[in-house]
Amino acid sequence: MSAPSAQPNPHYPRLFEPLQLGGVTLTNRLIMGSMHTGLEDRLWDTDKLAAYYAERAKGGVGLIITGGFGTSRTGLLLPFAGKMTNYADVARHRRITGAVHREGGKIAMQLIHAGRYGYTPLKVAAGSEPSPIHPFKHLKMTEPIIKHVIRTFGASAKLARRAGYDAVEIMGGEGYLINQFLCPHTNDRTDRWGGTTENRQRFLVEIITEMRRQVPRDFPIILRQSIADFVKGGQTWDEIALMARKAEQLGVDAINTDIGWHEAGVPTIVTSVPRGAFVKFTERLRDEVSIPLIASNRINTPELAEEILERGRVDAISMARPMLSDPDFADKARTGRADEINTCIGCNQACLDHAFVGKKVSCLLNPRAGRETTLTLGATRLAQRIAVIGAGPAGLSAAVSAAKRGHRVELFEAGESVGGQFSIAARIPGKEEFNETLRYFTRELEINNVTVHLNTRVSAQDIIAKGFDEVIIATGVTPRMPAIPGVDHPMVVSYADAVLGHREIGKRVAVIGAGGIGFDVTEFLTVDESPTLNLKEWEQEWGVSEDLSKPGFVTKPRPLPAVREVYLVQRKPGRQGKTLGKTTGWVHRATVKMKGVEQISGATYDRIDDAGLHLSFREEDGTVRETRLLEVDNVVICAGQESVRDLVDPLTVAGVRPHVIGGADVAAELDAKRAIRQGTEVAAGIG
Repeated sequence: MSAPSAQPNPHYPRLFEPLQLGGVTLTNRLIMGSMHTGLEDRLWDTDKLAAYYAERAKGGVGLIITGGFGTSRTGLLLPFAGKMTNYADVARHRRITGAVHREGGKIAMQLIHAGRYGYTPLKVAAGSEPSPIHPFKHLKMTEPIIKHVIRTFGASAKLARRAGYDAVEIMGGEGYLINQFLCPHTNDRTDRWGGTTENRQRFLVEIITEMRRQVPRDFPIILRQSIADFVKGGQTWDEIALMARKAEQLGVDAINTDIGWHEAGVPTIVTSVPRGAFVKFTERLRDEVSIPLIASNRINTPELAEEILERGRVDAISMARPMLSDPDFADKARTGRADEINTCIGCNQACLDHAFVGKKVSCLLNPRAGRETTLTLGATRLAQRIAVIGAGPAGLSAAVSAAKRGHRVELFEAGESVGGQFSIAARIPGKEEFNETLRYFTRELEINNVTVHLNTRVSAQDIIAKGFDEVIIATGVTPRMPAIPGVDHPMVVSYADAVLGHREIGKRVAVIGAGGIGFDVTEFLTVDESPTLNLKEWEQEWGVSEDLSKPGFVTKPRPLPAVREVYLVQRKPGRQGKTLGKTTGWVHRATVKMKGVEQISGATYDRIDDAGLHLSFREEDGTVRETRLLEVDNVVICAGQESVRDLVDPLTVAGVRPHVIGGADVAAELDAKRAIRQGTEVAAGIG
């Protein structure tokens, strides 16, 4: 990481100003926010975690905040999860802090008690309300347990300092234990730890007091404070402001603002959330405290970060997922190369969706995230000529990764632009961020000297004649048309033609197939031609209240009316959307419901004709129980895909063994995560 300059940065002067946190000076105001990766939890992953953080430190971020480490056995996120409770933990963590410091970076440990969100049978919590997102019944904390947990926060802060951490952060948000004490939603106590605002805040007050007793005054303590719970029975603004003032008085050096609980009914982290949607909550705290304030959630570009800082009511910007997608985010911004940033699109597919099912976290856009020691893209010893056929996510990933290693790459695309299925996804309401990925790959093709052939459909003979050393087939998929009588009727449209505007769609539409594509297309069909909601409309749709006296800032959602009458139909019986992403699926299901879409499951597609889509519903023995006609103008097919593999057999027969990746390899539900990972891995393995 480069040393700070006395001159203002010519590109983002506010973002690259130094920031003082207690006795620590940060070289810039860009903070890598906490995100649990799964590498925290096992001793044998320590060096992988160290490499993961070191790469971000090398990339120039001002401060790294780790994933949460438990302060006691009762507060672990899962059995045998990462913790900071003894000198063995100190020894382990010195490997992490040492790796970061060798790259010139600074790192803070987040200290956490999961409370009722813990995935262990030993968990304890403030009140009686069970967790809606994790199993195991918790024990309501007694006075001795409360006092013990308070002491563990102080002891863990002291140990973290011994381990070489530059600061600690208290996790006081997202519905974890401290937040559970603060909110009536989960705190039904009638003793001195519940009831009144003062009593509910006592737990956090005593934790801060104990931590300040255990560490020197110049050792920074950051509070991750929930400033918008988005749950019924959450805190009011007056309570939040009061707690912030108390924290400052007790010696907290900065407040890193936290938005929403894991069980909140308001989306906070998905791509459909408008950029910077919650900054105003952080800015309101400026009138309450003078310590640095850190804004977070859906801030993913240096331009937006600079704009927020320029307003003068926020002192730093926290980005977690953007540091997964591009570890060099800070240095690219600092040196005027923002167009080279691999911008986080908020998809959650390889990060939070993994975290919430116990998988190791990575990134759809950057498969090396969390795999820095095993998936390397070092310079090749022998440059080779490589043909990549198909410029969807898999082909783009392979071409760019191979070119970065020094190979000579030619990319062939039959269409008029790069992107493949990503170009379709970018037109779905709430997925406009996907255009950032297309922008990134287009720029990377240019700066890495990849020769791009658009509008070029190559044959096996063409490829063989050019004498490439390696051939990568990334020709993707084509929509599958199911064998329904009348599927060739003029009213039938593929999902690709519908989304790309190749066909005009009527006012009454049936969508066949309720997988991820079916939900996306359904959402697309229910909005007008300019689907992006402004912040006020988005808040109205999801019930975000402007009334600061209203607990949790939630009110009744008032969605905009759908512009079409849409039926979403699937063959399988039961609830639709069960296979959607862990952290995003509920948003899609809620969106479809709020738009009044009729969801029909367990249907047999009998035929399509001038009257519409004919359905039947059958008993287990096959007898027809009911029939139904959907009188629609169009039927949009979202019934899967088929691999495009026309080149594989001719090349193989000719003695060329191509690498087949992405949809051309497996035509399951569209899977950009697998496609980009395969492209990166293939490139890493050549030469």
